Amino acid sequence: QVQLVESGGGLVQAGDSLRLSCAASGGIFSTYSIGWFRQAPGKEREFVAAISRIGGSANYADSVKGRIAISRDNSKNTVYLHLNSLKPEDTAVYYCAASNAYITTLTPDFGSWGQGTQVTVSS
Repeated sequence: QVQLVESGGGLVQAGDSLRLSCAASGGIFSTYSIGWFRQAPGKEREFVAAISRIGGSANYADSVKGRIAISRDNSKNTVYLHLNSLKPEDTAVYYCAASNAYITTLTPDFGSWGQGTQVTVSS
């Protein structure tokens, strides 16, 4: 089963950009679609973005569409989440997860999860 490790989070100001990374090991990376989710304090985990196995398709939550981009480099077993024009409401722990589906946005479809990386956006 694939293991995932997120990195790249931090404390930034509103309007700044960040690039989160999700590094995978222990599986054939190109057989997994990858999703990013986030969980803010006191709120449920929500879907942010997903990318298909070889990167040909991507889905985004309406709340982030236009400000966030997902990409992957299968030669590096890594998926990236590019966060632009960050807002205080983007503050959350960001998780990546792996699915055997071609591409999905549904939490139950993801079988492997990382430990998360904190993103804090100050106003």
